[in-house]
Amino acid sequence: MNKLLIILTLLIGGATFAQTADEIIKKAEDRMRGTSSYAEMTITTIRPKWQREMKIKTWTKGDDYSVTLVMSPAKDQGTVFLKRDKEMWNYIPSIERTIKMPPSMLTQSWMGTDMTNDDLVKESSLEDDYTKKIIGSEIIEGLDCYKIVLTPKANVNSIWGKIYIWISKKDYLQLRTKFYDEDNKMVNTILGKDVKMMGGKLIPTTMEIIPADKKGHKTRVAYTKAIFDGKVDDNMFTIQHIKRIK
Repeated sequence: MNKLLIILTLLIGGATFAQTADEIIKKAEDRMRGTSSYAEMTITTIRPKWQREMKIKTWTKGDDYSVTLVMSPAKDQGTVFLKRDKEMWNYIPSIERTIKMPPSMLTQSWMGTDMTNDDLVKESSLEDDYTKKIIGSEIIEGLDCYKIVLTPKANVNSIWGKIYIWISKKDYLQLRTKFYDEDNKMVNTILGKDVKMMGGKLIPTTMEIIPADKKGHKTRVAYTKAIFDGKVDDNMFTIQHIKRIK
């Protein structure tokens, strides 16, 4: 085999097995989600003059189902959020009512944090609603990462103009995400930190959400327990069940 043929063979082989941006994003999402999951988290809302801590439990099944139960503080204990497909319900124990949240509430702050209700619903699917392109490589947290840009498809109603994601090449860890509005103004940054084994997976066990235009504001989400790919009953994700979940 002459040298030219060897080079062509290597190039063709490399192109055949090269990963696409879609494949990289899917592997990163699957690492944090699995077919199902259970997690316990501590969420700390940080402001220039105060901090507030909240503890929650979450259950998920695939992309379409999730339940979030607030364990503390006492005044919010028992509050439940149910996500089914792209719809969301909120059970309020103090008035024993379940309220379906309208789309207008999805962009509002979730429980006073720097996350939104839409972050829980994940109405915009990274997998389906965006075109993706690898635009380079960068070192993040000491790891070599793909830098990927996501742009909403023409027929998708998205609150984001662009999303940039950095995912490690070795273990598909999502270590940095930057969100931009339709005017190309950065809205917030999410950092993945404290990478370690939990629930049989290597994951960032801490995430920090940092608004771009609010100095001194930050929300820290720290996993204290995670179980992936366990058995989760479909009844967990019903309106009837969230009234009695403990």
